[in-house]
Amino acid sequence: MIPDVRAGGDLEVAPVAALAFAVLAASTSAILIRWSAAPSSVAAFYRVLFTTAIVAPVALGFHHEEFGRLSRRDLLGATVAGVALAAHFASWFESLSYTSVAASVTLVQTQPLFVAAGAALVLHERVTRTTVAGIVVAIAGAAVMSFGDAGQAPVADATLYGNALALLGAVTVAGYVLAGRSIRQRVSLFPYVTVVYAACAITLFVLVGVQGHDYVAYPPREWVLFLAMAVGPGILGHTVSNWALKYLESVVVSVAWLGEPVGSTVLALALLGEIPDVATILGGLVVLAGIGWTTVDRRRREARLGEEGQA
Repeated sequence: MIPDVRAGGDLEVAPVAALAFAVLAASTSAILIRWSAAPSSVAAFYRVLFTTAIVAPVALGFHHEEFGRLSRRDLLGATVAGVALAAHFASWFESLSYTSVAASVTLVQTQPLFVAAGAALVLHERVTRTTVAGIVVAIAGAAVMSFGDAGQAPVADATLYGNALALLGAVTVAGYVLAGRSIRQRVSLFPYVTVVYAACAITLFVLVGVQGHDYVAYPPREWVLFLAMAVGPGILGHTVSNWALKYLESVVVSVAWLGEPVGSTVLALALLGEIPDVATILGGLVVLAGIGWTTVDRRRREARLGEEGQA
């Protein structure tokens, strides 16, 4: 079981370390998707379905009483978060068919801006100027990274439709993060993610049917990849990130996820032999600087609050 964190205890650094590990695990997603020949919506569906099958027994076995105590508000919120996650997968993947990788990646990675706005307006989290600066730096780095893919667009010109889908992907994943930050203050990890993943899987199941894809006619290799997506990006990525949301501001978690393209680039070099260009390397360094900037600002604010509490 994932440990709890007590203020001032030995595990004080655990949420930040866990978040870094989650982003690294999620970085395997692009590699696994590249290896898979299945339609993207099918891969997303089975990734989430298998993730649900893994977490649900834990939730029902150790937290069955909490399921009965879930308020209608939290149950509805977790369901909405799951639908938002499915909408993120669907809109972002689909955007790559209509616009360039550069445009898609840059637009979907604007999600920390929507998270910051939502955190201030809905969750009443304080977003400092330093945090905003860190967000801007990280997004700028992500934009620079995307320039390296500019010549690999599936179409000659980016279209308004594709760009709108990528932007929708940013907004929906921001909603997913904000809902998790709010509900995780009251609901344990496994009951929460079970509802979220189940709602996400049902939504993606419907999408696969609407798109006319086959549900089961895939070779054994694909099923192994689906399971790997569930364990890596699903359990070790999204689930650990949802655990960290109880202890870290939504903005910090959102900005940290901008490190996923950096991790994917490193893994692509090691596993696929894809050598990043200068823009990708420089952009990755800028992304890491922005993430570090935001994280350090959080630590400084916590230290100041601790000193004020002792005064």
